[in-house]
Amino acid sequence: MYKICQAKTKKDIIDFVKFPFKLYKNHPYWVPPIINDEVNYFNPELNLLLKKVYFKLILVKKGEEIVGRAAIIINWDEVNHLNKKNVRFGWFDVIDDLAVSQLILEEAEHVAREHQLSSIEGPIGFTNLDKVGLITEGFDELGSMSTWYNYPYYVEHLKKLGLESEKSYIQSKFDFPKVLPESFVKANDMIKRRYHLKNVEIKSTDDILKYTDQIFDLFNQTYSRLKSFVPISDEQKDFLKKQFIPFINFDYIKLVVDQNDKLIAFAITMPSFAEALRKANGKLFPFGFLYLLHAKKHSKNVEFLLISIDEAYQNKGVIAIVFYEMQKSFSKLALDKCYNTPILEDNMHMLNQWKHFNPIIFRKRATFVKKLTE
Repeated sequence: MYKICQAKTKKDIIDFVKFPFKLYKNHPYWVPPIINDEVNYFNPELNLLLKKVYFKLILVKKGEEIVGRAAIIINWDEVNHLNKKNVRFGWFDVIDDLAVSQLILEEAEHVAREHQLSSIEGPIGFTNLDKVGLITEGFDELGSMSTWYNYPYYVEHLKKLGLESEKSYIQSKFDFPKVLPESFVKANDMIKRRYHLKNVEIKSTDDILKYTDQIFDLFNQTYSRLKSFVPISDEQKDFLKKQFIPFINFDYIKLVVDQNDKLIAFAITMPSFAEALRKANGKLFPFGFLYLLHAKKHSKNVEFLLISIDEAYQNKGVIAIVFYEMQKSFSKLALDKCYNTPILEDNMHMLNQWKHFNPIIFRKRATFVKKLTE
């Protein structure tokens, strides 16, 4: 009834990227990607990090109709450096037929055994900065540029096929106008004086590029405590610069340096592009880029992507400097709601950063794993 094949040609990869547009057509909460960006992401000549991983894009078809897709991935840094003998699967989308999911997972298992690996896990991307997890709670909220959306039956399929929840994530939100800034406003000057710190004014792309490598290095340092963390490689750094800098609004990037201009803390936030992406419907032209440009300057919602503080400065109140700078910028922009991207439930350091904002958990996610027998 169904057949599975590998997407190899550019046409195949375009079909791979476009399948969710059919699956989620007119869905009120799904946020489409930009088609060309997704296609380019799977091109090793443009995305050099793909040269360091194994991956194959697979399609499940009924006749000529696509009914499922997934990327099967081996992150060799995860295998060799963390000794985690794992095959990942991501970009997992299927119709509501268990047989389709079964074909995809059987292919992932085949790749695992072929490479002497002992488990499959997903949905998860190539790196820690890719999208991650299936929604398990909170299906009635708009998705985002930085996350996958899924129907509830995806979780049912994986459980029926023997996968178990592996890592749990939460997403929270809070109303910015209700934030009471007194605590970090008072602490800002004191912490700066005590540790000889200053914030960096970002006025141009060159200002950001000056600190980009330090940002990634600090990210690697502060997130290395998480058992699932795989450091960002130099190839990934170069690709991520090209991928995200076009979306940066300078008011949304906060950097803190010491007296030697060494980066000791940063926060990367981004205007919400969800509604703009829905209007663009996968295309930059003729009007998609105008929707995105408008959102970049005028969106009233913001997504928090990353916050890192050097280990030597943690628990010293440095986060107050970051939040103080955010307060100034976000007040000027008259922002409404702030959304966090998925945070691991056991990442208490990160979760504790937000407790003063009275966040509301609006969505839960999980990756699912299956241990393979001999």
